[in-house]
Amino acid sequence: MNVVVFDLETTGLSPERDAIVEIGALRVVDGRVVEAERFETLVRPVNGAGELLSIPWRAQRVHGISDAMVQDAPDLSRVLPEFLDFVGDSAVAAHNIGFDGSFMRVAARRHGLVWAPPAEYCTVQLSRRAFPQERTHNLDVLAGRLGLSFAPGGRHRSLGDVRVTAEAFVRLMERLQVRG
Repeated sequence: MNVVVFDLETTGLSPERDAIVEIGALRVVDGRVVEAERFETLVRPVNGAGELLSIPWRAQRVHGISDAMVQDAPDLSRVLPEFLDFVGDSAVAAHNIGFDGSFMRVAARRHGLVWAPPAEYCTVQLSRRAFPQERTHNLDVLAGRLGLSFAPGGRHRSLGDVRVTAEAFVRLMERLQVRG
């Protein structure tokens, strides 16, 4: 099984109004995270006229990505085709795929591209199936439950979150396969 686990950092919660400011992804092949096959980039959030959009302070507080950090980054018109090429015909996974997937669908549509992976896996849903007795399935709690930890400064940055999500995906799939 070939799966691309990805994570986005954004300027807010609405795919229609907000912008992607970072994309991180790792490939999982046959139940193994392939660290060498990764995609990571900051994204310059721009409006239709190509003008830099400011990252709201609330979003900056969460992910720590500032306007200065994305000022010279490529914008989504360049990054998105590269990311879609990286994904190729792989299935995708994310922690709360509904959020990340909705941003990808809207962004792809705006750029005349298509976001249509053959399968989408959600580690929140997998966690609910693997641990039905538990009430909380956020990434921090899931990481603790599975004995995973974030690298220093890695939480709420795309690649840091992806590393934990990818390992969680592998362990959850193994756990669910054992249970049938």
